[in-house]
Amino acid sequence: MKRSALAVKDLAAEALAGLLQRPARSLLTMLGTVVGTASLVAILGFTATSAGQISARFTVLSATEVTVTDAGAKTRTVEPVLDFPADADQRAGALNGVVDAGRYWKVPVPPGTQVSARALPAARDARGLDVYAVSPGALRAAHTPVTTGALFDAFHERRAERVALLGAAAAAQLGISRLDSQPAVFVGDDAYTVIGIVGSPQRLPQAGLGVLIPAGTALARYGVPSPDDPAKMLVETRLGSAQLVAGQLPLALRPDAPQLLSAAAPPDPRTLRDSVTADVDSLFLLLAGLALVIGAVGIANTTLVSVMERAAEIGLRRALGARRRHIAVQFVAESGVLGLLGGLAGASIGVLTVVFVALARGWTAVLDPLAVFPAPLVGAVVGLLAGAYPAMRAASIEPVDALRG
Repeated sequence: MKRSALAVKDLAAEALAGLLQRPARSLLTMLGTVVGTASLVAILGFTATSAGQISARFTVLSATEVTVTDAGAKTRTVEPVLDFPADADQRAGALNGVVDAGRYWKVPVPPGTQVSARALPAARDARGLDVYAVSPGALRAAHTPVTTGALFDAFHERRAERVALLGAAAAAQLGISRLDSQPAVFVGDDAYTVIGIVGSPQRLPQAGLGVLIPAGTALARYGVPSPDDPAKMLVETRLGSAQLVAGQLPLALRPDAPQLLSAAAPPDPRTLRDSVTADVDSLFLLLAGLALVIGAVGIANTTLVSVMERAAEIGLRRALGARRRHIAVQFVAESGVLGLLGGLAGASIGVLTVVFVALARGWTAVLDPLAVFPAPLVGAVVGLLAGAYPAMRAASIEPVDALRG
């Protein structure tokens, strides 16, 4: 007796005929696989495309900023002192990789001190504004924009001049908008000539909300900072130098006692970028996997319904000599083709999505071939796995029972 066989050509023709019997249902069945593979390709494409953009944004300011804190102030039990040397700005600026550096702190004015634009202010004229001591180097490192007037410089710092800068918000509260009349601001009974009004700095945004006086003036008039709010140094570095500069600063500033100062460098941009993108990608990959599971369930359900609807056809094929494996292979092939077509469509949609979004944002689209080419295979595997159980059900149908029903 000649052994029955199912040629590949016949298998492909039967699988295609089975799918085309109900094209609308076949398209809806593929939808889950299309969504899953499209999400998978798009997520991997967005990851590669946005990596450079994320890295660039992290390194604009944060990756070039180092903060040095007077760590000895909080541990000192005797009378507080300022652990930064008088020439701290110059010492820090001499390090290779440093662009600008300067000290700053919140001035410990006496409790109840009010800030006003009048020498003898009425109660309604007084403002509870903060006063900050800032060295010229800190103003430059913070990228402080000047709205009107000018920043104070090393001359004012060295001579402890009574000059002040006002943040734009503080100037509005005090009613000072012009400097041609040489206005003054009063911190308690102390008068300071306003030489400039500044906007919000890119770093130290709190400085744009208060009164800024030279660090030398603050030391001469109010003494050293409070241990509860110690002095700090803001250091702007060249790109890629922050980690090295942070390690050198305590020793460069206080070679006699570097442990009194603590330098904090920003996180490595690449590490931070990878951490952020990994968290986001894991969430969306989970959603893509869920879409693939939903697609697999849809294919399995549709194939199982098709098996029940075509029970008579299956019985007739068995009666004419088709083996169980032939029936099983046919239905597995149908579900595999559904998955493969869904994977192809999903990969195409994912690629187009990445390209269009990149063009809209002005980015350069980056697509790894290893993220695109396997997508149709992923869809096919999902289809094959989803069709396994319905194929087993189809293969178990007995010809006599099918034809009798």
